[in-house]
Amino acid sequence: MDSNGSLRSPIILLSSTGEGHDEIDMEFLGNVSGEPYILHTNIYVNGSADKEQQFYLWFDPTTDFHNYSILWNPQQIAIFVDGLPVRVFANNENIGVPYPNEQAMRVFSSIWNGDQWATEGGRVKIDWSYSPFVASYMNFNTDVCEWNGNGSTSQCWATNWWNQNSLNYAQQGQLQWVRSNYLIYDYCQDYARFNYQLPAECSQQPK
Repeated sequence: MDSNGSLRSPIILLSSTGEGHDEIDMEFLGNVSGEPYILHTNIYVNGSADKEQQFYLWFDPTTDFHNYSILWNPQQIAIFVDGLPVRVFANNENIGVPYPNEQAMRVFSSIWNGDQWATEGGRVKIDWSYSPFVASYMNFNTDVCEWNGNGSTSQCWATNWWNQNSLNYAQQGQLQWVRSNYLIYDYCQDYARFNYQLPAECSQQPK
């Protein structure tokens, strides 16, 4: 999608509803023609969203379909691109870090105007002459634990395939490769933003 500006196209967005909602984002930020596309990720817990990580991709996402997926379980949130993990947010409630495990979420996808901040800090605006803007999907699939009210998710803690505690050894190496070569923003490295007191989970995250 070439917006020549700041349209945002969520690839996958998991979200509950309401002011104190939970949300897991994986989005493309709008770009200036010829510049790399940015994959933007964020995690909201109880309406608080200050956990952004952004990546360049190692391919042009406009030339072919690719596989983008989110694994969300009681132990971790892992985000994958073509089977490679690009981000892991672990459950660190034991050290006081909120984790999204109290609200059901739905899957959303859309295109929306983010030109107040999304491209070069909001300096680049949408060029509407490029419209209409289209996002295309293929082979969409979900494998979920359905929520039907309080207590209905006890089956989620069973031995389902998604209930893995952490990445395996090979995936940990892949994650380090992605972070070393394509990570361009990590809130856990933004000391000025947090007045040199990083969130507690940052000490537990991959370097």
